[in-house]
Amino acid sequence: MADKIRCAHILVEKQSTALEVLDKLKKGESFATLAAQYSIDGTRKRGGDLGWFGRGAMVKPFEEAAFKLQKGEISGLVKTQFGYHIIKRLE
Repeated sequence: MADKIRCAHILVEKQSTALEVLDKLKKGESFATLAAQYSIDGTRKRGGDLGWFGRGAMVKPFEEAAFKLQKGEISGLVKTQFGYHIIKRLE
């Protein structure tokens, strides 16, 4: 198991928006482009890139989902106190 992973995410407030974004991803739209367009946090300027992080750095539901992903894989919806995340494992 990796000590540190690198992920990007798209964070939105509403489940309906998150499902819309997930649908666009499944149709092959660019994760970074959608992050820039939809994400409500500062990572949108970097295509959602959160950089490298280890266990304990993120809230539990996010961390658990992120560490289960394989490189290049995109999660389903992950709900946290911040909203709905879609996570992509970069490295």
